[in-house]
Amino acid sequence: MLQYISENSISRSNQLSPAINKGGSGRVRINMIRFIEDASERKKISRQILESLNEWFEIEDSRERYIAESADQPFWVSVNDDVYEGFLCLKETGKATMELAVMGVIKECHRKGIGRRLFAAAKDYAAIKGYEFIQVKTVRTGIYDDYDITNEFYKSLGFKELEVLPDYWDEANPCQIYIMSLKSAVATIATRHSYRGEYLRESVPDEDLITIAKAGIDAPSGCNKQTTDLIIVTDPDLLSKIKAVLDPPVARTAPAMIIVLTRRINAYRDRCFAIQDYSAAIENMLLAIVELGYQSCWYEGHITDEDRICDKVASILNVPDEYDLVCILPVGKAAESFHAPSKRPLSERVHINGF
Repeated sequence: MLQYISENSISRSNQLSPAINKGGSGRVRINMIRFIEDASERKKISRQILESLNEWFEIEDSRERYIAESADQPFWVSVNDDVYEGFLCLKETGKATMELAVMGVIKECHRKGIGRRLFAAAKDYAAIKGYEFIQVKTVRTGIYDDYDITNEFYKSLGFKELEVLPDYWDEANPCQIYIMSLKSAVATIATRHSYRGEYLRESVPDEDLITIAKAGIDAPSGCNKQTTDLIIVTDPDLLSKIKAVLDPPVARTAPAMIIVLTRRINAYRDRCFAIQDYSAAIENMLLAIVELGYQSCWYEGHITDEDRICDKVASILNVPDEYDLVCILPVGKAAESFHAPSKRPLSERVHINGF
């Protein structure tokens, strides 16, 4: 069974992101969340940490099973000055579901936000891979004080109670299953990142592309002038022609593209909201793309600067003169793992009742 001690501080993390803290001496220390690929290193890290947590991993057979299984599981570790502070593993339990298989943080690092940062990286990974849920198993609240703290930690992350299985382990340890959806709007926003890597050579079904385009045209539009139009491109010959004029080259392996067009239509007080319109449409489509298990990147400045690549693409697609081609969104499944950049803490960018 999985055990973890709760954390108080809240921080956002990705698969490779630093957090800067001050140690007891005032010296700046950098915490790094790393994704570990080497199987032997995974086992070494999990053994080192789990053997230091005998209060929660005292059953040797179970502990050894966690260590052995960690070698083949997606694995993240928190590192500080070459010291392993905590780790987390995921495992697939169904086509749509990942399970938080095991997580541990050394005792002297409890309540420092490490568990939250590890989970944030794992959650991003599961969402990017197209999973819809994360579950975790623990002991039902009311049995052990330590597990009660653990359960509050999971709920603070956003997990919801699914069910209790009284005999899953034994009668003395009823199994509580918590579940989290990765497909909520807020979760999708948190896990959307620009993808600039290679795409799998898998076609994107027309119905998915229509769903993405519909999300775009459903975006708000200033005074409802609806200044944004879209072109879905799946024809291999057209895609090849478009990719040939993109310089520097991008999205060379994307199996589909959505081309964003805009036109100037004046609205309130003779103002035109075309930029706001197409920006809202693009963001909606980027979220829909991630929701459906694909990846993309907003290419605008790349094609609308002095060399006017946008005009070359517009010519290929026979776009009428009254429209401007402003953006290309490649659509496809990621062929590469990628690491989202870290962001400044919320506390530095969000202000209440004034700056």
